[in-house]
Amino acid sequence: MRIVSTAAAVSMIKSGDRVFFQGAAMTPNTLIDALCERYNELEDIEIVSIHTEGDAKYTREPYNKTFRMNSCFVGGNVRGMVNSSYGDYIPIFLSEIHLLFRKHILPLDVAMVQVSPPDKHGFCSLGVSVDVTLPAVQTAKKVIAQINPFIPRSHGDGIIHIDKIDCAIEVSVPIHTHDIAPISTIEQSIGKNIANLIDDGATLQMGIGNIPNAVLSNLGNHKRLGIHTEMFSDGILPLIENGVITGEDKEIKTGKIVTCFAVGSQKLYDFIDDNPLVHFKEAGYTNDTAIIRKNPKVTAINSAIEIDVTGQICADTIGSRQYSGVGGQMDFIRGASLSRDGKPIFAIPSVTAKGISKITPYLKQGAGVTTTRAHVHYVATEYGVVNLFGKNLKERAKALISIAHPNHREALEKSAYQRFRNDG
Repeated sequence: MRIVSTAAAVSMIKSGDRVFFQGAAMTPNTLIDALCERYNELEDIEIVSIHTEGDAKYTREPYNKTFRMNSCFVGGNVRGMVNSSYGDYIPIFLSEIHLLFRKHILPLDVAMVQVSPPDKHGFCSLGVSVDVTLPAVQTAKKVIAQINPFIPRSHGDGIIHIDKIDCAIEVSVPIHTHDIAPISTIEQSIGKNIANLIDDGATLQMGIGNIPNAVLSNLGNHKRLGIHTEMFSDGILPLIENGVITGEDKEIKTGKIVTCFAVGSQKLYDFIDDNPLVHFKEAGYTNDTAIIRKNPKVTAINSAIEIDVTGQICADTIGSRQYSGVGGQMDFIRGASLSRDGKPIFAIPSVTAKGISKITPYLKQGAGVTTTRAHVHYVATEYGVVNLFGKNLKERAKALISIAHPNHREALEKSAYQRFRNDG
């Protein structure tokens, strides 16, 4: 491995290259910003990534004439570019993104990553973002790294030997953090409703955000909970400290917290650092339905942008505008439904911040169906929980309307009547 200047590192990228950016808290922004400064020298650089953090200069003028985005998951910093002529989105499960690289569907010329300093054996850690980064560095023709002592050394499979790194720069900057925001009354109500569904000994999958944190804050009296998830944040820390999360009932990596990435506070990263309790795997493993289902009582908690009265879930678009991505939702919803005594759960506030019902007669025109109605079981709002499994279309509509905001129930009932009237 050669330690070089930032300019020398990004000089390895040439016009026409397909470049992978590591994401989430580990986004290598020093390298990315330096690459952007070469916009006058380069042409047709394709960027492949999942969610990234940072300024994302390449999405704005004048840089966007050189770079185009081919995103596998859309975050706020690239949303404008993905929905423009300079970018696009690949609908794909998080569990299958590795196949794009390994099967050479999207062969990578360069992988740009951030790693810990090497240990005495020459191994660097990919930190808290192993997800699709591991297959990217294993298959890319060139690997460029920024070595950072702030990177937590995570246990598991997220390691890369210095021999695999073509060149590296050295930086010393904190990685991206997300602190827990105050939980609203509505979010707390949803959290309590979902917590009542969770059994002792359950294996949990949850994301980042206030509703997952609200659920976790209501689990203090539970026992023997386990974690097998695509990501986690600070909300699990009190439950580990209090002995609620032990993982003793899990079938897969008993006693371990299994994940492929993590985003949270510095306290979370300090907990992960050199901690054998937390096992980082690539997303092709954590999100493999065949593996998820082997754990008992898998309880998967996911969100939605809108849900129609038959149970169709839209979680990645607002109408035809790409908002996020398919991600791992279907991986875990299906895995939970196939798990012994598992519970796939959708958690949504009944209305948006503007008071629009999130339970709708029909999905918006152009909306993507992220999760089909055949996969949807439990749906929770602040007004209660319903289980759609085994219910016909009219029964589903009646159940979902019962947990809609009271201000919208009458209109939903009228729409459902018009939709399902059987008068020929």
